[in-house]
Amino acid sequence: MSMPPAPQMPHQTPLSPWGTPPPAPPEKSRVGLMAAIIGGVFLLIVGLLATLVLAGKKLESSYPRAESSLTVPRALLDGRFKLTRDESPTQGRTLQRSWRHSWDAEAVHGVVAVYHPDSGERGELVLTGMYGRFKNTNEVRSRVLADNGSKNTRVKTLVPPEDVTPSGSRIQISCEVVTRTWVDGSSLTYPVCAWADGNTWARVADMTFLTSLNVDLKAAARTTLRIRSEIVKPIR
Repeated sequence: MSMPPAPQMPHQTPLSPWGTPPPAPPEKSRVGLMAAIIGGVFLLIVGLLATLVLAGKKLESSYPRAESSLTVPRALLDGRFKLTRDESPTQGRTLQRSWRHSWDAEAVHGVVAVYHPDSGERGELVLTGMYGRFKNTNEVRSRVLADNGSKNTRVKTLVPPEDVTPSGSRIQISCEVVTRTWVDGSSLTYPVCAWADGNTWARVADMTFLTSLNVDLKAAARTTLRIRSEIVKPIR
């Protein structure tokens, strides 16, 4: 005669060392735990936001005050060059957009103007610049000259940028020699000089015929300083 199967015991909660089931965590403890987690995340977000605000204020304070701007006079160099085109509303705004998110520039405004010799000499003088607030001016000046031909396959650098600051000048001037070739095959070799300070930078391309016959970077640097003294004006 077979024995009846042993009765199965219902599932029981493991006993604690004292022989009683461990107590379930109270509901209030869970609520408190969730509140602590949410509070910690909130404090972390607040801390990150505060860090970003402080970093932004530090970045803002690293720029110089806006004290000067660039102008486009009707004549340059004692009337030797007359303004023929002020392209600031078009090309200037394009330039402005390209610098808008630069880490070295803030509150920028683009200036582009073309001047022709009043003597009837062939060629033109092209002024490209910006005013606003700039830092790392050495890097800005290098970028200005690098942009001179980087997007134009018809412009090639013959002599790389070099420091040709005139003696006694507190404004550093860098110049280079480039050559430009037109569709018809004609070409012109000319100097390009640039400066950059806390409020302004500009690139001066002297594309006149007589200058191209005798490219003198020291003379071009002196001319650039003269142009700077005529177009940089204090903000009133």
